[in-house]
Amino acid sequence: MGRGTKLMLTGAMVVLAVAGLGIKIVFFPENASLDVAAGTGPSPQLPAPNKTLVPTINIAPAVGWTEGQAPAVAKGLDVRAYARDLDHPRWLFTLPNGDVLVAESNKPKAAEKKPFSLKSWAAGMIMSRAGAGDPSADRITLLRDTDGDGTADQREVFLANLRSPFGMALIGNDFYVANADALMRFSYQPGATRIEGGGIKVVDLPAGINHHWTKNVIVSPDGEHLYVTVGSNSNVGENGIDSEKDRAMIWEIDPSNGSMRPFATGLRNPNGMAFEPETGKLWAAVNERDEIGSDLVPDYVTSVQEGAFYGWPYSYYGQHVDERVSPQRPDLVAKAIAPDYALGPHTASLGIAFAQASSLPQDWRQGLFVAQHGSWNRSPKSGYKVIFVPFVAGKPAGFPKDLLTGFLDAGENARGRPVGVALDGKGALLVADDLGNTIWRVSGAPGS
Repeated sequence: MGRGTKLMLTGAMVVLAVAGLGIKIVFFPENASLDVAAGTGPSPQLPAPNKTLVPTINIAPAVGWTEGQAPAVAKGLDVRAYARDLDHPRWLFTLPNGDVLVAESNKPKAAEKKPFSLKSWAAGMIMSRAGAGDPSADRITLLRDTDGDGTADQREVFLANLRSPFGMALIGNDFYVANADALMRFSYQPGATRIEGGGIKVVDLPAGINHHWTKNVIVSPDGEHLYVTVGSNSNVGENGIDSEKDRAMIWEIDPSNGSMRPFATGLRNPNGMAFEPETGKLWAAVNERDEIGSDLVPDYVTSVQEGAFYGWPYSYYGQHVDERVSPQRPDLVAKAIAPDYALGPHTASLGIAFAQASSLPQDWRQGLFVAQHGSWNRSPKSGYKVIFVPFVAGKPAGFPKDLLTGFLDAGENARGRPVGVALDGKGALLVADDLGNTIWRVSGAPGS
């Protein structure tokens, strides 16, 4: 197809060859019958699956932020750029002295390739248009605000030559990095702006096709264990169950000897983790499965029960059987438990942080901040914002509130996409925007 040509298959797909921009492909075989709110909360609506021959592919093309632009922030709050011009900033970690670490990272090159299909080719093209196809910087950058004005004025390469780093954790002087293929340990000296010397591998982590490559890590409150997320190697096991060995779960690791055991399983793509301050329970954000309609399946946050099975790939949201999976496992479905709180279908909810230690106004201090990277498999789009889920007595209570919006412009192009969240040393909320290459800082508005 040459430049300027247009092909339309009504109700199925539109193909446009745009001069200077390459090929844009959008598939709209179906649309949501419910709004996002219907798939949000402790009891989301779960309509019948709507599997189509061609999956819905609807990603916002990347345009970035222009000079002077910023996300829209809720009343009583202020937002500003903490740092700009980063290279795909994904995840955040605040050191005890207030220094902020940013994992600049993208998907690694796959050690194994998926078989070619129209679906995977089209998805790859669209993902590239959304800013997700760039090479990985493979580094962690340190940001320091030396004058306390809420903007980082010092930037150093803290660690380099990593392999798609994501999660970070600290126990004493041991600094841990979850690469795409291994958990690594480095020696850290308080106040240092870079780590000198090589790291030590603690354990290998499942890699391969890397359908979901991000690996997060956090430390238990007593400092005795590390918890590591590993996402699935497919949407619903289409690459074979053997390729899912040791995946779609949260691992518990003893850092003293590297021993590991499954803590919870059946979690398709767990990302953000945090310990709830009142109960001490581990919570996680999980991305659910695609390609059974714009209304299914809601992503969620849940308290993670030790030894629990959450259904993937055989069932979703408890014991709703996914008929695409073969062979079926009714024995496992019978054990599947439902998560605590739905976050809307296809919102790609990633980073989470509890708000109790924040310095934001009181209305924003009892609950959970959630970064929603934004949908690709829903029409209309969902996510592309940061929300706040109120908590009471250690449990979600009520509907979410929008904290940061405006990541989509009026034409539904993506200015930015939120990923990781963390509180800085003063209790303000930091948000990593991997498309806008910016870290945003949210604090109370002057006089609030």
